[in-house]
Amino acid sequence: MTLDDTLALPVVEAARALVGFTVVHEGVAGVIVETEAYHQREPACHAHVGATARTHILFGPPGTAYVYRSYGIHALLNVVVEPRGVGAAVLIRALEPVDGLEAMRSLRGCEDIEALCSGPGKLTQALRIGLARNGTHLRDGPIVLLPPEGSPPALVASPRIGITKAADLPWRFSAHGSRYVSKPWPPGLEAPRPTRARSVQL
Repeated sequence: MTLDDTLALPVVEAARALVGFTVVHEGVAGVIVETEAYHQREPACHAHVGATARTHILFGPPGTAYVYRSYGIHALLNVVVEPRGVGAAVLIRALEPVDGLEAMRSLRGCEDIEALCSGPGKLTQALRIGLARNGTHLRDGPIVLLPPEGSPPALVASPRIGITKAADLPWRFSAHGSRYVSKPWPPGLEAPRPTRARSVQL
């Protein structure tokens, strides 16, 4: 599935389809292994309050990066989806590192490959993604989304984590068997596949 096809999907379908895409930024890259869907109709989504100085990005064209600061500490990367005027986005929760590992380790102060991008704040730190990227497009860069080359991974659906509103919605999607998914792992990931280093053509 192409990037444009994926961005046009309803947000829950887009969150499923984005698992397997590669995020590239400044020569560092990782394959998406975990996402969460957010839509204006439910209270956990920033767009639920309508368009404001902060949230208007969510109502913009699909493929826009919505980057915001969580708890005043971590920048989180979201992909705006659905038609312009609809507030919907997919949070990128975890990546499998595939290129620029030494740069990631230096930026994260961490040697464990499985822990480099196993969370939404970790992955933005590892890929040098900050608030300056808010509102940029994920097709033209500086952050680029590349579609998967092979078959999409099998997925495990579970409730979103780290939120208190609409926490029962099963809108968290993880690549089955991946060791790079953020913790707590959802049911179905108790026996993950062995870690394998990969590389992508940037």
